[in-house]
Amino acid sequence: MTAVKMTKEENLQKELDRLKAMREFEEKYSEYMYIAGVDEVGRGPLCGPVVTAAMILPKDCDILYINDSKKLSEKRREELYPEIMEKAVAVGIGSCSPAEIDELNILNATKKAMRDAVLSLKPLPDCVFVDAVTIPDLPMRQIPIIKGDAKSVSIAAASIIAKVTRDRLMLEYDEKYPGYGFASNKGYGTAEHIKALKTLGPCEIHRKSFIGNFV
Repeated sequence: MTAVKMTKEENLQKELDRLKAMREFEEKYSEYMYIAGVDEVGRGPLCGPVVTAAMILPKDCDILYINDSKKLSEKRREELYPEIMEKAVAVGIGSCSPAEIDELNILNATKKAMRDAVLSLKPLPDCVFVDAVTIPDLPMRQIPIIKGDAKSVSIAAASIIAKVTRDRLMLEYDEKYPGYGFASNKGYGTAEHIKALKTLGPCEIHRKSFIGNFV
């Protein structure tokens, strides 16, 4: 059976329909003036910080191809980054260092970084959409959304900003700590990374609580 090729107009309409579906939660809670989406990147790697972003988008904001950062290519994320930053009402970034992750554990460190990102927003949001977790000590309402980065345009935007921010940081670390392949593995436990860790030993940005099985 021959596949029917979609026209540009049909592709555009399909994308607009997808974006409309991703605004379901924003529409449901539209009584709030400022809704912030929050997401994290870097809970799983063996090294580097966990990075979070909090994002307030305009209510009428449509950014084509915005999606969960994991579903986008690096090229697409880099293309979307400046558009999101330009159109956003406010953007907040939070992070916790490897030392803080070792001290607090990764879940608590992630929540701390999320809280810092939200509280850095100007204006502060009156409602926060969070991907799956609840952030402690926030004064505004929170709506945890399971797999929120694929269901809320605000969380998806935050996931892209957090991902690009952390990836760029890992490129800098690759130059500072050569041999581990940070430019390609971004600190995740690839075979290449684990081999280098066993050969070179840990560097300053490795998470001691994550690498016990390798060194």
